[in-house]
Amino acid sequence: MQLLDDPNRRTLIWWSTGAASYAAAKIALRKYPDALIVRCETENEDEDNYRFERDAMRRLNRNVTLLKSDEYDSVPDVWDRRKFMAGHHGAPCTAEMKIAPRLDFQRPNDRHIFGYTADADDVKRFKRLQENFFELDVEAPLIEKGVTKAGTLAMVERDGLELPRTYGMGFPCANCLKTGCSKASSPDYWSLFRFHFPDRFAETAARCRRLGARLTRINDVRMFIDEIPADWPMTQPIAPACDFLCALAEDEST
Repeated sequence: MQLLDDPNRRTLIWWSTGAASYAAAKIALRKYPDALIVRCETENEDEDNYRFERDAMRRLNRNVTLLKSDEYDSVPDVWDRRKFMAGHHGAPCTAEMKIAPRLDFQRPNDRHIFGYTADADDVKRFKRLQENFFELDVEAPLIEKGVTKAGTLAMVERDGLELPRTYGMGFPCANCLKTGCSKASSPDYWSLFRFHFPDRFAETAARCRRLGARLTRINDVRMFIDEIPADWPMTQPIAPACDFLCALAEDEST
């Protein structure tokens, strides 16, 4: 959806404290230097994500506009009050902690920048966003430039920034690591989360039992995350790698 230029029109860069958000913001700010960087606070980030956010904002010479749910205090608060953790239409925490505050904040003529990468899964997610929110003017500069997740990690490192610690642990995304992501069905993900954050895992596993949430699947059988075998393999880290398209996108944004 394309709108005529309006001097009062805002460009919103949706920030989520990870490498893809940084790379997308860096590229978008060259095109839209007056853009606002906006984040929905979920109170569910790993502590080191906030360190990365501070470092990244200093590097970009920007501040983050924070939005927060007026109704819910945290992701577990959403799960407990809504009585479920994930469903066929996604997770209630995403709807209440991210989508609802965004809808309250946005204006009809805003331009929205998202950090979806050129990896196949992210391309599909961006297409679903376009279909579900067809009224929005949306851009995904990393998809447009062909930059993958590995490329965003390399862009962060080449700018002299230390990545959020969870990338080095093997998590493909840095978000929602106080509880683990209830949309994750991979046993590899939950095995990794259990290894690095056993106390957080135990708390989430207990909530899953209490709410009847079988989040993971092994051999097409749904099960509780505490039923994953102790020796189950874990997700492996993504190595930073800046190919030709990544390097070109980075050069254009400097």
